[in-house]
Amino acid sequence: MRDAFASSQPTPEEFQRRLNDLMRHLQVPPPATGDAQSNFDRSVEPTSGDAADAAFQFQRKPRDVKAHLDRFVIQQDEAKKVLSVALCDHYHAVQAALAGKAMPNYTKQNIILLGPTGVGKTYLVRSMADLIGVPFVKADATKFSETGYVGGDVEDIVRELVRRADGDIARAQHGIIYIDEIDKLASAPNSSGRDVSGRGVQTNLLKLMEETEVPARSPQDMAAQIQAMMEAQRGGKKGPATINTKHILFVVSGAFDGLDKIVRKRLREATIGFAAKPHSAADAVSVLGDTQTRDFIDFGFEPEFIGRLPVRVVCQPLAVDDLFHILKTSEGSIIRQYEQDFAAYGIEVLFHDDGLRRIAERAGEEKTGARGLMTVSERALRDFKFELPSTHVKRFVVTRELVDRPAAALRQLLAEHANEERVVMRQLVHDYGERFAKEHFLALRFTDTAADALIAEALEKQLSVRDLCGQKFKDFQFGLKLIAGNTGRKEFTLDADAVAAPEQVLSEWVVASYRKEG
Repeated sequence: MRDAFASSQPTPEEFQRRLNDLMRHLQVPPPATGDAQSNFDRSVEPTSGDAADAAFQFQRKPRDVKAHLDRFVIQQDEAKKVLSVALCDHYHAVQAALAGKAMPNYTKQNIILLGPTGVGKTYLVRSMADLIGVPFVKADATKFSETGYVGGDVEDIVRELVRRADGDIARAQHGIIYIDEIDKLASAPNSSGRDVSGRGVQTNLLKLMEETEVPARSPQDMAAQIQAMMEAQRGGKKGPATINTKHILFVVSGAFDGLDKIVRKRLREATIGFAAKPHSAADAVSVLGDTQTRDFIDFGFEPEFIGRLPVRVVCQPLAVDDLFHILKTSEGSIIRQYEQDFAAYGIEVLFHDDGLRRIAERAGEEKTGARGLMTVSERALRDFKFELPSTHVKRFVVTRELVDRPAAALRQLLAEHANEERVVMRQLVHDYGERFAKEHFLALRFTDTAADALIAEALEKQLSVRDLCGQKFKDFQFGLKLIAGNTGRKEFTLDADAVAAPEQVLSEWVVASYRKEG
């Protein structure tokens, strides 16, 4: 089926001939000015290579890089040191090469990160790229396939660097490409048949990690190819043909489940010669520190592929204390996000240490590293996010009790706020009476039951207490003045009946005052 389909497709030469015929038939006119060029081309139009090379400066030292990483990533000290040294070595070599200084003995220090999920692997690499100011692309290894099969082309990640560099190819050629879940590309041991999702992708990545030229326009991108043909027909400026990967730093990572068993087996075999290091059965990550190239090959990687990743870094699992410090001290802590989320509604949230500690403890139970912090926090605060913006609550505190029993904590917060609100509303009822007295020289007092009735009605109708009182008692001054003229009475007390039927009560009072007068 595949062969039959392929035979029906034109060859590249035939396709090019047909495209040329089409362009001649269309007779596309040249643009009036150079400014009329298509915006599409800007994604691949380079700045001057010399200017970009001259602009690239790297003066960092390993301690500088580690100090920057310490601000965002908790623990992983050994990983930070290794990454800092490798990064400085790479970009010093890049800078020397751009300055015309030959470094024939330098080998590019592509990096492989090993460690469980959620320990900060991606964050480490992204923070490095941010510090240097080079474009950064993260890709998932499982999304790529060998050219010719369903899936993404590995060269697309290089072209994505150009897009991240705003079309500056010279700058993109100094970028960082990070490929996660690289362990998923490992071929199953003793597998037979063609592994299109593993070995083929490894081979294609191998070419990128060494040094190759990647077409700036994808051969599968029809729009890009037509654009190139239009430029050629117009005789205009041609876009760059290729992107060189020599100075692109590649970092790959994965959890490598099962690799520790391969290492243990080798170490056990080495005990015959008393060369093995003792490891506990549970110390899987520590075992990964003894991983050798042969272990990666046994895991399913091609020798040439793993050989292009000379720097190997093992990231340690995060303990509860580490997760607590991530929340409390990391500049990238998710509590900053929650503070901003609630602040958008005018609500202040304060995280107590015992609340942060409990989030960290429950995140540790998730076994997903720092990712568990978001899972636990979202579970504890989602109802607060939903309910509080529609209330008058302006602040609350995240405690251990709130994390353990968020629903009960929310009910208590709303009840406490309702009580506080009722106290304020009761004061507003009596304030209305005081203002009435000052304005009309008649004392108007409310019983507790009358105040409660006004508060309940105000809450039900979503009115302010002052507005509700103004509506109910807007004509009271006229009736009360009649009563005062008839009886000399200056003080009046309103009960719940007067709140329920103010006009009726006032009318009864006025009638009664005339009877007393008579």
